[in-house]
Amino acid sequence: MDLHDREERLLELARAAMERAYAPYSGFAVGAAVMTDTGHMYAGCNIENASYGLSNCAERTAVFHMVMAGEHAVTAIAVIAGTLQPVSPCGACRQVLAEFGSAGVPVFMANSRGDIRRVTLGELLPYAFSGEDMDAHEE
Repeated sequence: MDLHDREERLLELARAAMERAYAPYSGFAVGAAVMTDTGHMYAGCNIENASYGLSNCAERTAVFHMVMAGEHAVTAIAVIAGTLQPVSPCGACRQVLAEFGSAGVPVFMANSRGDIRRVTLGELLPYAFSGEDMDAHEE
């Protein structure tokens, strides 16, 4: 599957996930989807809670879905919301995505109007904290 096909399929899954978002407090519905190195795709939506700190973003929901299925390598990401500009993952989601994807992983950020911004995970989080940082500490 070429990059264009991956983009279309991931955005389609993300859009469907956005429709399932549980956002009664903010009204800000977000959908996301990730593709793995096996070609499987996993979707997620944001899930709010009256105690905002207990809410979960769409991107992290998709990654957690992937991990629960036994996969650990993200090869493409899509995120969509009803925003004026293509929506970007928050900082926490960027760090979680970096845990499972390399700097060159394509990220397709979209809005419900059809606008798309294409970047890489490394462009979103150029100095991601990683397991290598954990191994490289001074004793």
